[in-house]
Amino acid sequence: MQSTPRTNRTSRIAGFHKRSPRERLDLVAAFADLSESEVAHLSEFGNLAPDLADRLIENVIGTMTMPLGIATNMRIDGEDVLIPMATEESSVVAAVCNAARQVYEDGFTTSVSGNLMIAQVQAVGVSDPHAARLRILEQRAALGALCDACDPVLVRLGGGLRDVEVRVLDSLSGPMVVTHLIVDTRDAMGANAVNTMAEAVAPHIAGWSGGRVYLRILSNLADRRLARAHAIWRTEAIGGPEVRDGIISAYHLAEADPYRAATHNKGIMNGIDAVVLATGNDTRAIEAGAHAYAARSGRYTSLTRYEVTASGDLSASIELPLAVGLVGGATKLHPTAQACLKILGATTAERLARIIAAVGLAQNFSALKALATTGIQKGHMALHAQNIAMMAGAVGEEIEAVARVLVEGHRVRIDVAQDVLAQIRGG
Repeated sequence: MQSTPRTNRTSRIAGFHKRSPRERLDLVAAFADLSESEVAHLSEFGNLAPDLADRLIENVIGTMTMPLGIATNMRIDGEDVLIPMATEESSVVAAVCNAARQVYEDGFTTSVSGNLMIAQVQAVGVSDPHAARLRILEQRAALGALCDACDPVLVRLGGGLRDVEVRVLDSLSGPMVVTHLIVDTRDAMGANAVNTMAEAVAPHIAGWSGGRVYLRILSNLADRRLARAHAIWRTEAIGGPEVRDGIISAYHLAEADPYRAATHNKGIMNGIDAVVLATGNDTRAIEAGAHAYAARSGRYTSLTRYEVTASGDLSASIELPLAVGLVGGATKLHPTAQACLKILGATTAERLARIIAAVGLAQNFSALKALATTGIQKGHMALHAQNIAMMAGAVGEEIEAVARVLVEGHRVRIDVAQDVLAQIRGG
């Protein structure tokens, strides 16, 4: 059976959220041409083999299963995409679906700056740091040979050392000479590759600088590996000028105030982390890079920007470091991560980063729109009420019945849920 080209597939799946998990999986399998074995794997909700789990981390006693949902309606660079998202938080997946639906016709436009990672080598106790900086820079060719020898496969794939920077930093313990190795890691996240290179060149840098080398490690502020996304929401499609202006005002507060920016950016990361986790990438590295980038001006601020176009529509954009990969670690070993990458259709690390940036922008738009209209709690609490009902002991159809009463009464609390459940069971 010949598969359907991805350009002819649609992520517009009416009533997707109303279907059973198996029905949703069947639809995703048809979209992504998943094999029978991949479908069987995803249908098992405890789907990590003990021997694999035992090799991924230390002291394994079991696994913790995370809900894996699909965000629909996403069109990115003219291509429809289904987005696997692993998260425990209610309304995250729905928020992306809703934002994408309201911009589906135009979709998201994305770009990346490349796959360059930075490794840092710290030299201290240097008597002439500025001269040492020049001595190290003079060894650019030698550094290139040392670094590329660490990973011939990476070089064969077109990667390897691209540049060397040396900085003299004033610190609490005096001047430090910090060398940056700028490395193209291609489709790998690249931490192991650049760390290996940093350790290989460290003795040479110690000799050239005349100092002692301590830290030899990558930087998670991957500002040579930026991903960007842009979209325009038509004012009439989002509720009119008042809603548009409310979103702009919410953004202005996040831009001006770090107290608001922290929550604003956390909402962005709700979506980004869910895709990063689903694809087996490093959520902690992505979080660290994003928040450091948000503070690059010396003041912590918003990762997104909102403006009004000449025609009066809402223009939104995002830019942040996204050091994600397709090879190495859990991304390559975890069967769920492999299936999620197949669903996404991401065949390069750059494409994956583009998709993740678009998801972050969609998540942020939904949050700001909710804040500018009904408030963030209305949609969130409708879903959270089901969790509270289950915590109270509700099962089966009782869950929906209890949750409905909690939401209608605007009292989403476990004590209320217990009382409602008792009344239902008591007839």
